[in-house]
Amino acid sequence: MWFLEQNPAVAKIICEKSIVSQRAREAARKAREITRRKTALDGMSLPGKLADCSNKDPSRCEIYIVEGDSAGGSAKKARSRDTQAILPLRGKILNVEKARIDKIYANAEIKAMITAFGTGIHDEFDISKLRYHKIIIMTDADVDGEHIATLLLTFIFRFMPELIKQGYVYLAQPPLYKVEKNKKVWYAYSDDELNSILVEIGRDSNNKIQRYKGLGEMDAEQLWETTMDPAKRILKRVNYDEEMLSEIDLTFNTLMGDNVEPRREFIEANAKYSNIDA
Repeated sequence: MWFLEQNPAVAKIICEKSIVSQRAREAARKAREITRRKTALDGMSLPGKLADCSNKDPSRCEIYIVEGDSAGGSAKKARSRDTQAILPLRGKILNVEKARIDKIYANAEIKAMITAFGTGIHDEFDISKLRYHKIIIMTDADVDGEHIATLLLTFIFRFMPELIKQGYVYLAQPPLYKVEKNKKVWYAYSDDELNSILVEIGRDSNNKIQRYKGLGEMDAEQLWETTMDPAKRILKRVNYDEEMLSEIDLTFNTLMGDNVEPRREFIEANAKYSNIDA
């Protein structure tokens, strides 16, 4: 006690750390209560506006994590209600690499995902309770969309890595372009594919090319046809390589952590490889 009285700065640090720890314990307790619920809808109204699927067989069920109410609305209309659930998120979720644990557990969007997945997190994690065997991140095909996808992957990697290890996490690939000519339609998922289509159909004034800036620009029929129809869509499975775990950990810490200088150096070294719309 005498030491603390003589060293108020140290006493302040100890008190602050004690408060943070207490908040973290309380947040963890609340999170356990949430994740122990039997289903995503038991006893609570999800702030993420989950539109659940009717099928109860996890091996046949999938959940789309979608950015924004606009894209979420189109996805809800487009989906197969039997097997596809839609969880729209409001804006960018919390960066868990920077946030305090109590802030993470208190975040509405993160709580919605934890509850919807059904597995719990950390010590409470139980893969056998997973409600969907495909967790599909579906964001706009632009820089903001990629940032949101990275935030979501950071959360899953840090709090539910087993979902990635067992191959349950995917990235949807919406098209970049829609090409119309003589009442026929083609979709291109890259600039190279667009050029190939134009070479095939001929480059002339009859071509109508639409560059999609976001999922919200697609109506339900287009979204189903290009991005959600299991027979036609392109999904990329997120892989977990144990041999590269330290490198993966460093990458997340560099890109999403508090230290600015390593992130600046990474961007300066890799900016030339980016493909950013003007």
